[in-house]
Amino acid sequence: MTLIDAMSAAGGIVLIGAILHDAFEVMLLPRRIKSRMRIVRYFFEGTWSLWSAIGCRLGSQDRRHHFLGLYGPLSLVVLLIVWASGLILGFGTIFWSFNPTQFSSHHWLNQVYFSGVTFFTLGYGDVVPHRAWSKVLCVFEAGTGLGFIAMVIGYLPVLYQLFSRREAHVITLDALAGSPPTACTILCRFGEGRSLDNLDTFLLHWQQWCAELLESQLSYPMLAYYRSQHDNQSWLAALTAIMDTCVLVMVGFNGVRTLQARLTFATARLATIEMGRVLGVGPRPLREDRLSAEQFTKLKDDLDQAEVSFVDEEEAEERLTSFRATYEPFLNGLAVHLDLLLPPWSSEDGQLDNWVTSPRGRSAKRLIESVEAQPEADPATEETTR
Repeated sequence: MTLIDAMSAAGGIVLIGAILHDAFEVMLLPRRIKSRMRIVRYFFEGTWSLWSAIGCRLGSQDRRHHFLGLYGPLSLVVLLIVWASGLILGFGTIFWSFNPTQFSSHHWLNQVYFSGVTFFTLGYGDVVPHRAWSKVLCVFEAGTGLGFIAMVIGYLPVLYQLFSRREAHVITLDALAGSPPTACTILCRFGEGRSLDNLDTFLLHWQQWCAELLESQLSYPMLAYYRSQHDNQSWLAALTAIMDTCVLVMVGFNGVRTLQARLTFATARLATIEMGRVLGVGPRPLREDRLSAEQFTKLKDDLDQAEVSFVDEEEAEERLTSFRATYEPFLNGLAVHLDLLLPPWSSEDGQLDNWVTSPRGRSAKRLIESVEAQPEADPATEETTR
C-alpha cells in the first residue's frame, strides 16, 4: 500500500466516523451538544444563510413566508442524503485504497458504486469482492446501511410528532392571545371573562409547553426551522407572549398571585437561552423598542378597562423595563437568525384573530362576545340551597 492509498483509507475512516458520530448525536442523543465541530452545525449554518438570503429578496410577504417554510422539511431530507452519500463515499474509498485490483473492476468510481449497492443492500453482483477482509467490510457496510435506514424510519415519526404537538399549542393560543399573540390580549380576555383565578392553570399549562419545547428542540434543533401555518404565528411568538404575560404578572396586579408566573418565566427563559446556544445565536439589541412610553400607556389603559390594574402604577413601567432586559435581547437574537417577528405587547386596534377571518367568523365572534361570563358559585351558597 502506497502513502496515497494509506491517506485515502484514513480519510475514508475519518469521514465514516464523523458521520456516524454526527448522526448518533442528532438522532439518538437526547441532550444539548456543546461541541462546535459538527457536520450538522455547518450544514444548517451554511444552507440557512443561503436560503434566508434568497427569501429576503422575494417581494411578496406570502411568497417569502412560503419559501422560508420549505426550508425545515427540505433541509432534513438533504441532510439525510448528505449523511448517506458521505458513508457511501467513505466506504468506497476504503475499498479502493486497500487494494484497487481486488474487485472485478478496479476503477475508483466503480468502487463507490459497489459501496452504494452494498449500503442499500441491493446486491446486483456485477461488482464483487474477492478477498476475505473486503467481504467482512462489505458485511459491516451493509449492517451500517440497515442501521442507518432503521434510525431514519424511527426518527422521522418522532420528529413530526414533536412538531405537531408544538404547533397544536400555538394554534390554541390564537383564540386567547390574538394573532399575533400578545400579553395584553391574554390578560384582558382573562379579565373580561372574569377568569383571572384560572390564570395560574393557564401559565402552568404553558410552563409544561416550554419544558417540552426545551427538551424537543435541544434534541432536534432542526425543529426551530419548521414554521407555523400562518405568518403571524410561530413558536417564538408564542414563547414571547407567554414570557411577556409572566413579566406583567410579576410586576404586580391587584388580586393576582405571582408564584406560577415566576415558575413559568424561569422555564421559558431557560428554553430561550438554551435554544440560542444550540443555534449559535447570541443576544441582540432590538432596533425598535417593543414597548415605548406611549405603548405602555395604551397597554395600561386596555388593562384598566378589563379590570386588571397594577398594584403600583408609578413603578410598574420601571420594573417592567428591568425584567425585559433579561430576556428580550435573547428572543430578538433568535428572531433575527430565524427571520421571525417578535409580537408586540398589545394588539393593534381592529386586529382580528385568525379564526375570525374565516368564513362567517365575524358572526361567530359576535355570538361568542354576547355570552356573558358567569361568576363561579359560592360553595356556601350551594350548600344553603341544598
